[in-house]
Amino acid sequence: MHRTVRGMPAAMVVALSAGLLTVSAPAAHAAAGATLPFTSVEAESATTTGTRIGPDYTQGTLASEASGRQAVRITSGQRVEFTVPRAANAVNVSYSVPDGQSGSLDVYVNGQKIAKTLAVTSKYSYVDTSWIAGAKTHHFFDNARLLLGQSVQAGDKVAFQSTGTQVTVDVADFEQVAAATAQPAGSVSVTSKGADPSGGGDSTQAFRDAIAAAQGGVVWIPPGEYRLTSSLSGVQNVTLQGAGNWYSVLHTSRFIDQSSSAGAVRIKDFAVLGEVTERVDSSPDNFVNGSLGPNSSVSGMWIQHLKVGLWLTGNNDNLVVENNRILDTTADGLNLNGNARGVRVSNNFLRNQGDDSLAMWSLYAADTDSSFANNTISQPNLANGIAVYGGTNISVKNNLISDTNALGSGIAISNQKFADPFSPLAGTITVDGNTLVRTGAINPNWGHPMGALRVDSYDSAINATVNITNTTVTDSPYSAFEFVSGGGQGYPVRNVTVDGATVRNTGTVVVQAEAQGAATVRNVTATSVGAAGVYNCPYPSGTFALTDGGGNSGWSSTWSNCSSWPQPGQSNPDPDPARNLAKGRPATATGSQDVYTPGRAVDGDATSYWESANNAFPQALTVDLGSSYAVRRLVLKLPPATAWGARTQTVTVLGSTDGSTWATVVGATGYRFDPATGNTATVTLPASTNLRHLRLSVSANTAWPAAQFSEVEAYLTS
Repeated sequence: MHRTVRGMPAAMVVALSAGLLTVSAPAAHAAAGATLPFTSVEAESATTTGTRIGPDYTQGTLASEASGRQAVRITSGQRVEFTVPRAANAVNVSYSVPDGQSGSLDVYVNGQKIAKTLAVTSKYSYVDTSWIAGAKTHHFFDNARLLLGQSVQAGDKVAFQSTGTQVTVDVADFEQVAAATAQPAGSVSVTSKGADPSGGGDSTQAFRDAIAAAQGGVVWIPPGEYRLTSSLSGVQNVTLQGAGNWYSVLHTSRFIDQSSSAGAVRIKDFAVLGEVTERVDSSPDNFVNGSLGPNSSVSGMWIQHLKVGLWLTGNNDNLVVENNRILDTTADGLNLNGNARGVRVSNNFLRNQGDDSLAMWSLYAADTDSSFANNTISQPNLANGIAVYGGTNISVKNNLISDTNALGSGIAISNQKFADPFSPLAGTITVDGNTLVRTGAINPNWGHPMGALRVDSYDSAINATVNITNTTVTDSPYSAFEFVSGGGQGYPVRNVTVDGATVRNTGTVVVQAEAQGAATVRNVTATSVGAAGVYNCPYPSGTFALTDGGGNSGWSSTWSNCSSWPQPGQSNPDPDPARNLAKGRPATATGSQDVYTPGRAVDGDATSYWESANNAFPQALTVDLGSSYAVRRLVLKLPPATAWGARTQTVTVLGSTDGSTWATVVGATGYRFDPATGNTATVTLPASTNLRHLRLSVSANTAWPAAQFSEVEAYLTS
């Protein structure tokens, strides 16, 4: 959809500039990401005679799309040499070459050149989508794989050397590929129907004939290269099975295209490699386009060079998509395009998508009771790692997402509809146990950042229950959690709970609140926060109530200037000494009379006012200034109209740095309010005062049986 590091069983291996960094899962919680048959090594951690590039987060730069935001550039005769991390007989390399060029890399094992070379090309890269607002040329990297023809062991050396073409090497995936599996008994081989395993002939009709002959059974795809020139349809009640995704390879840009199916389709253990070089949204250039029918599955597949891996519409009830690799798509990796019921997408690896890697879009009918779980996602270069656009009772659990680029968060939970009829978020949205590494990016259409995890009331208010739990956010270039109404209409974000998160090295803030609404945050620990703990500046108006549920640490400060965006690593600017610290801040009270609510005392309008419950002294008004300040002066106001007679209110000033423990700053004192002198009173605070939470307790009012303030102003200057 468009708008506007590697998993292992015992630990998550995340590709960073230092090579392999083990990130422990939260205690008593499953490790995030897929269990994968390969181990990845970053080029920048390898030995090289080339040039390291990055890190860089700037949209449109080569390094910004690289895993870890770094890579190695080699020219003729230069090499990058990897230390093999595990027993392997195959390697997949993520790389980039300049636009319009192709070539090859020589391959060396322990210093000896092998007969095979690794072909590299720009054919599938440098995609332009000018109709997408904010897009630039993108999709710079591609993947190429090679069976080495020999086994290597942990500690061995595998090098890649340029033969003349400039190549930027990003990451190498080392894998021990099992032998090809044997044909199942009773299956129908496509070669028995005339399929050409050399790839020379057109095997489309042979596949159709095999499917027709094998109803209720298995279509066998032996090792070989098969060329299909048109899509398959009418696929139902059949298993399509290969000898393994390194052995049975289909070359087609449209594999299955059908609007309906009786279901019971099993697709497993082969590769589908397309020839999609641009993104044309009107063309069904997808591995699966439409419906596989109920109770179907897709597993063990290698899907590459297509527009979309799976674009699913119609009845796909109880579909299981697991243990697949989806690489180098010009748009989404997988999109549940409405009406998905009970779909489970798990343990997949996705890299280099040109849109959302995994998406649910509730168009025409809601996606319900469906999940994305334990997937590893790397380098979506024009959207989100995972996006949920509407739907009912959706879960996103234990995924590992890294290196999102422009227009994208690691995870987006959104009511952006794109088209009608759309089913907004409903029921309970569960976002649990996810790890986000270097996710979030500048949205060039907004002119400001998107957080690592975004909750977005883009086209309508979020009224579903959104539970975000056990999250790890590492090295986000901007914020960790964002609450926004991305369409600019100010729809509220409600019913959000963030419980349990570890935030490390976030570039700007932990919480970026730009919408009205409310969230409760508890047990969120942050270290090395770039600018401030909280940015709380709803657009175009309103307030976002951020409730501290306890257990939070490391992010108590608030960005003080809503007229400017914090930049990565920028400390909170010194506030204007003349600024009213209380204006627009969250205000609460022990009680209110009718419509005269606490927010009226901090709205900057002296003609509106707060009035407490009547005949119930003492009454108190509390204002959260967002951060602790050395407040030196308060100005208390009543409406200036002469209809307000002179009066004296007895006020005690209290302060707190945490909202729990309070100290008296100024004892009970009578303050005279007289319209003849502006109906204001000034309170001078002691030089030792330092407070975040300001409380005014009123015990008497000589003209009315309630506490009354039209404005409470707090200043740093005496």
